[in-house]
Amino acid sequence: MSELPLEARIQKLEDIEAIRQLKYRYCLACDDNYNPDALAPLFAENAVWDGGLLGQAEGREAIRTFFAAASTAVPFALHYVTNPIIEVSGNEAKGNWLLWEPMTFATAAGKQGIWHSASYNDAYIKQGGQWLFQRVKINIELLSPVGNNFGEVPIVDPQGSQ
Repeated sequence: MSELPLEARIQKLEDIEAIRQLKYRYCLACDDNYNPDALAPLFAENAVWDGGLLGQAEGREAIRTFFAAASTAVPFALHYVTNPIIEVSGNEAKGNWLLWEPMTFATAAGKQGIWHSASYNDAYIKQGGQWLFQRVKINIELLSPVGNNFGEVPIVDPQGSQ
């Protein structure tokens, strides 16, 4: 049994859930054409988003600018995050997640379907009672093309027509 008092254990659980919700909002905003106005407020003013070969941005406004251009390069993406390990220490926390992401890259020849797998190493900070990203670091494990016109010919049109 934990040596922490019940109130502290409940607070830790609430913090972990708030961080999960932050990550889920991040994924939803990424899947909404990398919505920069939904993504930027999830980051602290001096945060860093580091996607490795996908790019890097430092500071909330630079992160907003980066994501404003992202949907041109990546017109389709679905972020599936799993296996979170979140460690909270006061107003700071660290998190590790796994990512599976079917996506398309825009190329001169058209859209190229890609399988993307990575791990996230995040740092979080609690400011004004709200958890924010201090750092998002993506470690790419797999970035591989998909054949057979993946993403080019939808069976069902997401806008409702077939």
